[in-house]
Formats: sequence, C-alpha cells, structure tokens
Amino acid sequence: MTAKEWSPKAKARLAGVFEVLEGSTSAWGQVTVLGWLIVVGNASATAANILQHETLFRLGFASSLFGVVFHLAWAFLFYQLFKPVSRSVSLCALLVILVCCTLQALSALLYLAPLVVLTAGSSLSALNQEQLQALAYMFPKLNGLAFDTTLVFFGLWCVLTGYLIFKSTFLPRILGVLLAIDGLGWMMFMWPPLGHYLFPIIAVACGLAEIPLELWLLIFGVNNERWKAQAEGLTAPNPTGDERSNRQRATIRLPLFL
Repeated sequence: MTAKEWSPKAKARLAGVFEVLEGSTSAWGQVTVLGWLIVVGNASATAANILQHETLFRLGFASSLFGVVFHLAWAFLFYQLFKPVSRSVSLCALLVILVCCTLQALSALLYLAPLVVLTAGSSLSALNQEQLQALAYMFPKLNGLAFDTTLVFFGLWCVLTGYLIFKSTFLPRILGVLLAIDGLGWMMFMWPPLGHYLFPIIAVACGLAEIPLELWLLIFGVNNERWKAQAEGLTAPNPTGDERSNRQRATIRLPLFL
C-alpha cells in the first residue's frame, strides 16, 4: 500500500518553511557571524577573532551548509508546484537554482578556509605569522565574491519563478510581479560594485516580494482545486484531427434533436 501523496497546499506550506529556514541559516552564517568576526582592513585582528571564537565560527560554517540543504529542498518543492504552469520554465528554474546551490556550497567551503590556514601548523611553516594572517584574510573576500555570484543566479530564479506565479491560477499574480522585480535587483550583482551600491533599494524590493510570498505559502499555501485544474489542463491529451472533427459535427447536429 503506497503512502498518500501530499496535497499541493501541504507542499506549498512545506516550501515556505524551507524558504524561511534557508534564509535564516544562510544569513546568520554568512552575514551575522562573519560580519561580527571580520575586522575590515585588519588581518591580524580578524585572525585573532576567528581563533578566539572558533566554536562560533564553526557554527556559522555549519549554518551555511544547512542553508544549502534547505535551498535544495525548497527548489525541488517549487519545481513540483509549478510544473502544471510550464514544465520547461519550471525545469529551467530548477537547473538555475542547482547552480546557485553549488556556488552556495563553494562559498561555505571558502568560509571555513581561514580557520584551516590559521590552524595548519607545520603544513604552512614556510609562511610567517603576518603572511598566514593575510592569507586567512583573503578567503572571506573570496567567500563574499562567491556569495555575490550566488545572488545573480538566485535573481534569475526569482525572475523565472515570478513568471510562473504570474501565469498560475493558484497564487496571487502580484506576488509573481514583485518576485520578478526582486530578481532583477539581485541580478545587479553581476557587477558587484553596482549591486552593493544599489543594495538598499534591492533590500526593499526583497522585503516587498520574498516576505509576502513566504507568509502566503505558510498561511494559505495554494488553492488545491485550481492547482489540480491547471495540472489536468497540462496533462490532458490533445485531441486528434478526427476527434476534433467528430466533436464539431456533434456540436452542429445537436440542435436538430432539440
């Protein structure tokens, strides 16, 4: 006996849960922890902070990795939800987010690199203390660049998913419009200086798009009946030429019997 499949509304609510978890874990690891430990322009102070708060630093790394896992789960559920709207666009969005998650995992590895350098011991004995600190300080910068690249692909996903929401019959169209605008903002990080310059505007667009979408998914999910109707419209076989002709003839002859 097979287990009962989850309803579209349940999947949508679960996607909302994973979306919230991904955003909170990634932000805490990549923004909060690193922002507190890294002293801009001071490699020695940054190295001292990382070594003194090694447990916190490792927790930030673990939180970033959990963010990747939650992101993958969220992306898979969104793919399942929006297949009835457009299988090809939904698949394209899934492939884009897989690239995004790959870069997100890479940024998590770069996140841990400073601690590896600072605790390498004899493995890096050829470098003096200042060189080790400078090398460790470089990796958070690379992590930041990798994370900026992640935002570009996330922005593309937002544009594609915004289109899917707009074309769907089971979610408010305004959520799709706002998400697409939000995605265009994140794509400005193709040129990081421009993205960082426009970040206050992008943050507002993010708040107006992603928070309402998360709340809608968590509270309302999707309309099961409309989702099923759109899914049936996608999977219903197209009638052949003979079938269409027979239907037309039946429609024409029907009044003769009335």
